[in-house]
Amino acid sequence: MSLSRREKSAETEQALKAAALRLFAERGYLNTKITDITTAAGRAAGSFYNHFASKEELLQALLKDMAAAGDQRAEDPSHIADFSDPEGVRYHVAGYWKFAREHTSELRAMSQAALVSPEFARMLGEFGIAQRADVLDHFDGFADQGLHPPSTVDASVAMMYSMTQSMLVQVEDGTVELTDEQAIEGLTRFIYRGLTGRDY
Repeated sequence: MSLSRREKSAETEQALKAAALRLFAERGYLNTKITDITTAAGRAAGSFYNHFASKEELLQALLKDMAAAGDQRAEDPSHIADFSDPEGVRYHVAGYWKFAREHTSELRAMSQAALVSPEFARMLGEFGIAQRADVLDHFDGFADQGLHPPSTVDASVAMMYSMTQSMLVQVEDGTVELTDEQAIEGLTRFIYRGLTGRDY
């Protein structure tokens, strides 16, 4: 059965994204050209511009895909939306750790793009703000328990994810040797104590 024009277009878009991810992982975002992507995808050079105005726009599409994947995870029935509960902290640390592991190429490409594009850096910053906003209510029970996060709620969430991302980079680079479970356990204990002042 032949594919419709819409199906062919969607197939080409996915092929371009997949090829871009492979090349970003192999040579980095800055060293990947649009013609490299189309060649790796097995598509004509001009086909790229039927889907994306630029390499940066392709990266924005990948960011939207990542956000959609994150939204699906938030609907997980085992999701614990309470950072006064150590298991709530563990759920989010583990989720971010595993998510970042799966999307290493995209995240590194985005960091590289932000270095050379103020507009992309601004958009990435806004994305981070929106992602943090989704978990600000996880501190709602703190006041009733006499708990005080280390800074504003938003800054405390930013610290939590920045620390997790920094540790992930060090583990992936080999400067810190930890299994995924060891990293998640250590980060959970450290972050929970930082957020609540309680030992875990």
